[in-house]
Amino acid sequence: MKVAIVGASGAVGQEFLKILSERELPIDELVLFGSPRSAGREYDYRGRKLTVRLLQHNDDFKDIDVALVSAGAGTSREFAETITRHGTLMIDNSSAFRMEADVPLVVPEVNPGDAVNPPRRIIANPNCTTIQMVVALKAIENLSHIRRVHVSTYQSASGAGAAAMDELVKQYAQLGAGEEPTVEKFAYQLAYNVIPHIDVFTDNGYTKEEMKMYHETRKIMHSDIEVSATCVRVPVMRAHSESVWVETESPVSVEQAREAFASGQGLVLMDDPQNKVYPMPLKLAGCNPVYVGRIRKDLTNPNGLAFWCVSDQIRKGAALNAVQILEYLLADGHI
Repeated sequence: MKVAIVGASGAVGQEFLKILSERELPIDELVLFGSPRSAGREYDYRGRKLTVRLLQHNDDFKDIDVALVSAGAGTSREFAETITRHGTLMIDNSSAFRMEADVPLVVPEVNPGDAVNPPRRIIANPNCTTIQMVVALKAIENLSHIRRVHVSTYQSASGAGAAAMDELVKQYAQLGAGEEPTVEKFAYQLAYNVIPHIDVFTDNGYTKEEMKMYHETRKIMHSDIEVSATCVRVPVMRAHSESVWVETESPVSVEQAREAFASGQGLVLMDDPQNKVYPMPLKLAGCNPVYVGRIRKDLTNPNGLAFWCVSDQIRKGAALNAVQILEYLLADGHI
């Protein structure tokens, strides 16, 4: 099997390299592609040096079975035909195709079957905040249909890329030295602050990031579920957190929810608040699962349940989810 990474020098591209090195995938050849800025760079992969090729409109993808793409929505739209022209399966991490009817939007723990035989040879990876939430919601949905969700996200700097992480570190250093902080990647200074603004605002007062959680959740879960989100950037380096409230058709007890999370695919239960055990991004950056804790009944609704979840948005929220899609298709003989 021949696999390509498009956007190899970015944060998610680098995570693709790490994950493919860790996991037992039958890859015979790995090819890296990137922009003119990154073409020519070398990266280690299982003891070998791989050189990044320039992404161009040519026949470079003719013999490639799967392309893991994370180069931004504009690049994905521009190069989708070039990548898939000869039958390559494109697993795309951008927002370019997520809501298109003929492109499946897949989280393997929730709707793996949607990935089989995609009409355009494109499978979309959902937004990072949606991925970790639906993995947790699936466990509750198996107990009782979820009518609606309210969620507030606590999204780390790395969700905006490596340069955003560098800016956060730089801001703390500048402020500590009594200097004015550099503000380029976010609307305001992020150090010592939280910013209730991720992506652009839409006409209904919600941001595009918040509306992604609404639309993507419904598509992935094949559900009439309603989602109202508030997405917030916080001064954390890596891993996103979410405070989630759900209303189910039938009451779900805390004990039932705890058991469901403990046995749910891709989930780890961390719920012992009396002993200060609950998920935190500081401890969980670089980990694969979605961690769930602070499980409790809602005080205002007998069918309500609240919980807290944390997941590394570069791994499960991006690169790992795409690789798991590939693993599922391989295991079932679809590649």
